[in-house]
Amino acid sequence: MASTVSDFIIGRIQEWGVRRVFGFPGDGIGEFDGALGKAERSDRGLQYVRPTHEEICALMAAAHAKFTGEVGVCIATSSPGGFHMMNGLYDAKMDNQPVVAIVGQQGLDSFGTFNQQESNLEQTFSDVAAYVQTIVSPEQAQAVVDTAFRTAITRKQPTVIILPHDVQGMKMAEPGAEMWVSRSSAVAPSTDLLPPADELAKAAAVINAGKKVTFLVGHGANGATDEVLEAARKAGAGIITALRGKQVVPSDIPYHTQQLGLLGSLPSYHQANECDTLVMLGTNYPYGQFLPKTGQARAVQIDLRPEQLGLRYPTEVSLWGDVKTTLAALIPLLDTKTDLSWQEKVAGEMADWEAEMEAQAMVEYSDGVNPRRVYHELNKRLPAQAIVTADAGTTADWYGHHIRLRRGMMGDLSGRLATMLAAMPYAVAAKFAYPERPVICTIGDGAFQMLGMNELITVKKYLKTWDNPQLIILVLHNDDLTQVSWEMRTEDGNPVWSTSQDVESVDYAGWAELVGFTGIRVTTDDQAAQAWDRAFANPGVTLIDAHTSKNVPPLPPHITAEFAKNTALALLKGDPDEFGVIKDSAKALFTEGVERVRGAMHLDRDHDGDEK
Repeated sequence: MASTVSDFIIGRIQEWGVRRVFGFPGDGIGEFDGALGKAERSDRGLQYVRPTHEEICALMAAAHAKFTGEVGVCIATSSPGGFHMMNGLYDAKMDNQPVVAIVGQQGLDSFGTFNQQESNLEQTFSDVAAYVQTIVSPEQAQAVVDTAFRTAITRKQPTVIILPHDVQGMKMAEPGAEMWVSRSSAVAPSTDLLPPADELAKAAAVINAGKKVTFLVGHGANGATDEVLEAARKAGAGIITALRGKQVVPSDIPYHTQQLGLLGSLPSYHQANECDTLVMLGTNYPYGQFLPKTGQARAVQIDLRPEQLGLRYPTEVSLWGDVKTTLAALIPLLDTKTDLSWQEKVAGEMADWEAEMEAQAMVEYSDGVNPRRVYHELNKRLPAQAIVTADAGTTADWYGHHIRLRRGMMGDLSGRLATMLAAMPYAVAAKFAYPERPVICTIGDGAFQMLGMNELITVKKYLKTWDNPQLIILVLHNDDLTQVSWEMRTEDGNPVWSTSQDVESVDYAGWAELVGFTGIRVTTDDQAAQAWDRAFANPGVTLIDAHTSKNVPPLPPHITAEFAKNTALALLKGDPDEFGVIKDSAKALFTEGVERVRGAMHLDRDHDGDEK
């Protein structure tokens, strides 16, 4: 038996498979931190990573869960530290990730007495956490820790353990056999859930009846790549991936049309508008305006989160189960389609779309580097096993439009929460999880200024612990909160408000050099390829400071009348970047039009052998 409650908790989380925790110290968690230090000195195999902020700790824990499938663990002191972690915990909640937060608290006698840093943490965390509980005695500790981990794993949600300072140092006691005392186990329940056979048969019947079947694949299908591809082959299906599902389906599958929506492709838009059967696999895709019209398609959904079944689109069959396990049972029930005209049409449109993306990347703008060009050149050079992170601004647009993850590669970002600055802690967490792999972080200057710049200090601190120290940070340097600027124009018809949108210019390459890393400045389009070549040749840390245009429109694949009208209204109201927006949008639209005409000609040639 461990000597103290803290010693017990440290040993117990290791029983749950935890090898690494992300923490920031403070007096409210001080006794527990002391036990962590003792565990480190005794080489008990638990790594403590301390970044520069508690929010980073929680985002790293969420990213660790996303990249590894393991439970992410973050640790912070009482009220201020716990409050700082909230954003990262909401990221885990909204993207269905198992994270356990251990938060310090003032002593038991302080509860409800308005003492310093004493607050009602259970109430504070009650919305973000699927389970939140304060440990008030040694006998209770076992059940609380086990329940937190079991709940995080099965519910795919964050949980919170609150640990008062005096309880941390109490002598550990074995739970007794009294009625009110729980004796629990550190055994994870299986989440390989399989729906009943009759429900599988119903789902197969719907898919078999479809002539234009589309799979919409999310991060919840992670680990089921082979099953997804086999099911799509038999069903003659086209495949769309949600932004967080990019890594599930290799980019070289010709009928994989990447993403759907504003960050997606025209072939995906066409699939959603023309399919007669929609199969949603491990996704809570939130943009209902891009899904098929009600009544257009019969729908089947497979998901581990039962409350999200049938939520985004009316489903005929909702299968509560693990995607991999369920597809493995469903595949033998699927007919092998012989008419592959739908799949071939999808693949042909995707080939044309890729040509359009390359053409858009080659457009030159007068006020800075084309950000598409930077991503296009990165994509051409992505090494095997690379991990790519994106942020919530326009980096997500360019990541969706231009990055193609091959089998074995990974990529992720803050999905439903879409919080800024996550790309940097995600990249560092990925480097801890896979120190042998190359990691590329793509982030905007606004997000980088939030907390990202600080994390270069964390990288410097831990660099020598990574087998392969190669880490590349791309900063899109345009002195503007670009995504929000475009949203002001296209969603609200308002001109950009410089007071809120301007980002103070910083020499980001110089900052990297100051910390001891390699900095590369990109100021012209033709420097982009060379910058990536230099970065991938560098065995250490490289920051690419790309001075990009802020006026390149993140054009949706299908420009709606509302999009065009609102943009025009914003310009008429006196947008400070009016001239640049008009000029650069015109360039992008012209290129888009030329490529789509070429694509139409290509389709006509395929149709009857004559060029029209």
